Formats: sequence, C-alpha cells, structure tokens
Amino acid sequence: MQDGAFFIEPVDRKHLVEQNVRREVEYAGDEAPGTIVVDIFSRKLYYVLEGNRAIRYGIAVGREGLSFKGSGRIGRKAEWPAWQPTANMLRTRPDLYGPYADGRVGGLDNPLGARALYLYRGGRDSLFRIHGTIDNSSVGRATSAGCIRLFNQDAIDLYNRADVDTRVKVRTAEESLAIEGQFIDDAFGRVVPLTDANVARKIRDSEAIAAAHDAEGRLAAATAVKDRIAAEKAERKRASACKRQGIAEADCPPLPIIIRG
Repeated sequence: MQDGAFFIEPVDRKHLVEQNVRREVEYAGDEAPGTIVVDIFSRKLYYVLEGNRAIRYGIAVGREGLSFKGSGRIGRKAEWPAWQPTANMLRTRPDLYGPYADGRVGGLDNPLGARALYLYRGGRDSLFRIHGTIDNSSVGRATSAGCIRLFNQDAIDLYNRADVDTRVKVRTAEESLAIEGQFIDDAFGRVVPLTDANVARKIRDSEAIAAAHDAEGRLAAATAVKDRIAAEKAERKRASACKRQGIAEADCPPLPIIIRG
C-alpha cells in the first residue's frame, strides 16, 4: 500500500498464519466498544466493536511490552514516528542500538514502523507503545526488545480506528487464560493454542528442524574435509613444481587464496 511518501510492501504469506491475520471476530470480553485490549500471552490485540464483536490483530511482544500492567489511555498518536532507543536498550545491547543513540527519523527503516500509539497513565507517558514494525517475521512471536508490534498495514488500520484518549486494557495472565485458554510457542516460536494436535506438531517440527541442522552440520564437516584434502594436494603440487624448477622453498610462490561465495 502507498502511504504518503512511503510504499509498504505486502506481508509475505509465510507470516500470515491464522493467528496473525487481521479479522473481525466474536469477542468474549466485557470491555466497552472503542477499547483496545492487549493480550500479551496469546499475542493478540483487539479493538472492541459493538455487538460483542472485535477486530483481532496478531502482535509481537517485546520485553518492554511485558512491563505494563492494567489500563491506560492513548495520550498521543504519530504517523511515521521518530524513534530513539531507551537507556535500558543502550545499556543491554550497545552493539545493536548504539548507532541509533541520537534517534532515527520516521521511515521504512524505523523500528516503530508506520504508526505509533503512545500509552499514558495519570497524564504521563508510560513508555508503552503500540506500533508498526520493520520485521514482519516477528509478529506472533516473543521478541528481545520493543513493546507491542503489528504489521504496518494493521498498525495503520488500528490508528485510523482509535482516537486519542482511547482506553487500553492489558490483560493479566489469569484473564487471558479464562478468555483465550492456554497457549504455547510452536517449534518456530509462534504462539498457538495448547492442544494435543499442536503439541504433537511441535514435537514433529522440532525433530525435523534438529534433523535439518544435523544434516547441515554433516555437510559442512564433509565439505571442510574435502577442502582440506584439496588444499594439501595443491600444496604438494606447488612444492613439487618449485623443486623441479630449482626454486628454493623460501622463494616458492604461494598458492592463490580462493574465497568461497
């Protein structure tokens, strides 16, 4: 989609698993229409509609997203927001966030994505954000940093629905369990309902991933052995050629260095 000066690429289908697809659904909570409800445990966000309906979005939940409890209000909204890492981000991951210590202007490479909703409590910024993302693969997963991330297309949709002063409710673990049921991470780190079928699938997928890693390791080891044998053979040929030509070992030209692409 074109959004002002920026073109947002489509989300790759492989990231559009059922849990991540935005859709209107039946809503089991008792929050008033116009409320945003964040469930960090099932990694879903709801915008409550009339008639026990809601728009459901898939979300990624970062470490900062786990820190907020209870309710707040949207105190500010921004399109293509600027971003600056927090002091905690700089302290814990200077390698990752150090280059952005002075901040970054809004755009396609900005971690806050296309839109941001800033949650306030008691009239003060809580530092809790609901925003877009530059990493679509993170949606549906737990992440190492950040607050609540949506696909940029979903962040725009939510931004257009929610006004400043919209109430935001973050569910507790007990509330999530009572309404959504239990969830687990699948073998790929995506949240799925805790069912016998999903547990069995996680076991199968985990075994397949482990087997693939083992196969990659064996292939890498075999390639390393083949390369070593080839290098030793080439070195013997080099030394033999120099000896035939009466060139001293110290003056014998080295083999060219081959860099694999």
